[in-house]
Amino acid sequence: MKKIFIALLALVTMFQVASAQESTAHTDWRNQKYSMFIHWGAIYSTLGGVWEGKPVTRGYSEQIQAHAGIYSDVYGDVAKQFHPEHWNADSIVLLAKAAGMKSVVMTSKHHDGFCMFHSAYTDYNVVDATPFKRDVLKELSDACQRHGLKFGMYFSLIDWHFPQAYPISSSNSDPITPEHHEYNKKQVTELMTNYGPVSEIWFDMGSLTAAQSRDLAAIVHRLQPGCMVSGRLGNDAGDFCVMGDNQYPDYKIASAWQTPASVYDETWGYRSWQQHGKASDKAHEKLEGLIKVVSRGGNYLLNIGPRGDGSVVDFEKEVLLLNGAWLQRNGEAIYGASANPFDTTFTWGEVTTKPGKLYLHLLQTPENGSILLPGLSSKVGQVTLLGEHKKIAAKISSKNGNTYIQLPAGFQLKDKDIQVLALTCKEGVHITPLHLLLNARRLDRYNAVPLYSFSGIDYESYYRSRVGDSWTFTAGKPAALKLLYSDAEKGRSIQLTLNGNTHQVLLDGGTAQRLQSDASNLQWGPMYSAGPFWSGIDGVHGDIKQIDPSKPWPNQDSQPWKLQPDWKNDALITFDGDRSIAKYVLQEITAAKAGNYLVGFTSGDGIAVYLNGEEQVLHNNPERGGVTNEVVLLSLKEGKNQLLVKAYSRFAKQSEVAIRRNVPQVMYVQPLDMQVSGNGKVETCEVREANPVSGHRNLRMPNLSLLIDSK
Repeated sequence: MKKIFIALLALVTMFQVASAQESTAHTDWRNQKYSMFIHWGAIYSTLGGVWEGKPVTRGYSEQIQAHAGIYSDVYGDVAKQFHPEHWNADSIVLLAKAAGMKSVVMTSKHHDGFCMFHSAYTDYNVVDATPFKRDVLKELSDACQRHGLKFGMYFSLIDWHFPQAYPISSSNSDPITPEHHEYNKKQVTELMTNYGPVSEIWFDMGSLTAAQSRDLAAIVHRLQPGCMVSGRLGNDAGDFCVMGDNQYPDYKIASAWQTPASVYDETWGYRSWQQHGKASDKAHEKLEGLIKVVSRGGNYLLNIGPRGDGSVVDFEKEVLLLNGAWLQRNGEAIYGASANPFDTTFTWGEVTTKPGKLYLHLLQTPENGSILLPGLSSKVGQVTLLGEHKKIAAKISSKNGNTYIQLPAGFQLKDKDIQVLALTCKEGVHITPLHLLLNARRLDRYNAVPLYSFSGIDYESYYRSRVGDSWTFTAGKPAALKLLYSDAEKGRSIQLTLNGNTHQVLLDGGTAQRLQSDASNLQWGPMYSAGPFWSGIDGVHGDIKQIDPSKPWPNQDSQPWKLQPDWKNDALITFDGDRSIAKYVLQEITAAKAGNYLVGFTSGDGIAVYLNGEEQVLHNNPERGGVTNEVVLLSLKEGKNQLLVKAYSRFAKQSEVAIRRNVPQVMYVQPLDMQVSGNGKVETCEVREANPVSGHRNLRMPNLSLLIDSK
């Protein structure tokens, strides 16, 4: 018995250590905020976007082998020309440091398969295949350690040089063969073993199976417990999610995330014929990008593409140093700062925060010099122009729970100038959300503030996933909480956090209650279809408010909706699938009176459901295969309602969709052993899945709500 106890204690200790390491890794990575990305390859950087004396204008220059149609042996011979006499790892790291960046992430291997490290598994590498014969990745890692910056690496999951690689397509999202996967695993093991501490590994492209993604993530976490794995590993196996290239989300994200950006949107690798423009204009553009990302809680990874000789393009260096100078003056508002604490955005700019501080990043001069901070009840002690370390004579006033800042007369930003106002709040930053629910009786998906992440199987299937819901509310008096859910949620577990106290709750044990609305009185119209259209799962192709099926859609050049007399409710509808296409199904539902009705849906690779133009469901099929089923509580208005279903096909040759009426109209009410405080106190509640497969995966509990029982 004693041995069992000791073994259990050891397991608990190991779990605690692993959890602490993971927490520290996440915190350290989030605090970097701003990092240097380097696309540098012995071959594509030497070519500089030119083949046979002509610029290759199609695609990114680091993918010139594919876009110029270069034979692999001819392409490989270019490595013999690689002798970067101007390469100096210390200079690169010191440039990153002067630019205000906290880590450096370099391409260990891009799609062309050429390794910028010394690999034991191929001689197609910088040491064995070039006259330079130096491991530049190792030199960069060592330089980062010398100068106090974190070190990370990019690794392409597709490899155009590997013999057993799947035939290359235009998407770069090809499946990875078992042989190719084993090769990737060996090289990732090398990278995690031979290059010192690694802050992040930036996987890219390919379309892996879930097992392949888990394999690579496990290798990284075993060999480098403090290394963060990028979401482009696929199948929600990453530690942080990655936006699209040069993409700046207009919403906050509830998980660790990053935007990768390049000095030039047109390319990442060196392009000798690239047009530059003014460095000050480009610096302003990228600084705005950094501020937008940090204000939404993310990290910014900004890329440069050195020449084949190892030198940094002067224009890129100037851009970085201009923003480095700005960060020297204003970095307090970036490093260690949290996301915008207001539940709104502002036309004049962005907001970051620290304990007792608000930082207003003025991207343009506020209209009439006036700034409204809704819900800020804290007393603002002073307003400082951060970059100049001086107080400004701003007039501060409060009204109806809001704070107003009136800037001095004549305050005006110069062209391409970004100033930061630092507001000191003596007793902390206290904000009453705009979305505060007063005297709430029910918390559901309609009145929640969604918690978003970024989910997907591969590069072509990512979408904004809803991983949870949160509410800020008041209640009239102390009251018990009850859960309301359907058969679709029954048996699952949630993590419910009420006023900072977290509970795990199994959705089982509720009392069945039949819905008051009579679903048998609903009238279901004929079905229409539109498409197929090339598409991702996210978004729609046209206006979905009050669609007229007799008119062209999604635009005037399109065909009208096609009547499908053979399609029936409660029966599976199949149609030809293909890579990344969508087909739409439109149906009218007439309700004798307004009410809530449970409706079932079946889908293949992914589905989006809209009622009267409002999103109800959006998710992919993370298991990649077969069909998924769900039931959704739809709130129908009296009279005619339009139901629109987008059926998404990413992999399947044949896709399926069904709209099911024969669904039990039953919900479950489950009392909870917890209470809200009531008496008008502002309270918070958050719901996520307990022990999810991934923090990026969709919650998929659309019918779950909380009832505040004041009886």
